[in-house]
Amino acid sequence: MNDALKQRRPWKGQRTRPVYLLHDNAKPHTAKLTQETINGLSWNIVPHAAYSPDLAPSGYYLFRSLEHFLREKSFKNRGEVENALVTFFNSKTEKWYRDGIHELPERWARCIASKGDYFHPD
Repeated sequence: MNDALKQRRPWKGQRTRPVYLLHDNAKPHTAKLTQETINGLSWNIVPHAAYSPDLAPSGYYLFRSLEHFLREKSFKNRGEVENALVTFFNSKTEKWYRDGIHELPERWARCIASKGDYFHPD
């Protein structure tokens, strides 16, 4: 890598932060070749139940908020629905999305502690 590129991308080729991979038990994810590739990358696999709505950011964070936003609204046509969704997504800040992702480690721990049983979101 040339010096100019190193200055712009000092992390390129360096492992300064660990990678944590959360994936489900779908066949492509559990295939021998996939597992060998993941092991070769030295990524940390985050364990979880085969299905857990507690760990899907869309399930516990995005859709819960969207449900509150849409509550008691009615729409006459598809355009009104699309406009409402655009309004909802545009009203959320980058911090809001980041906070949802950053809640995942705590949720992983809670899910593992509950041995995969569903727990109600706070």
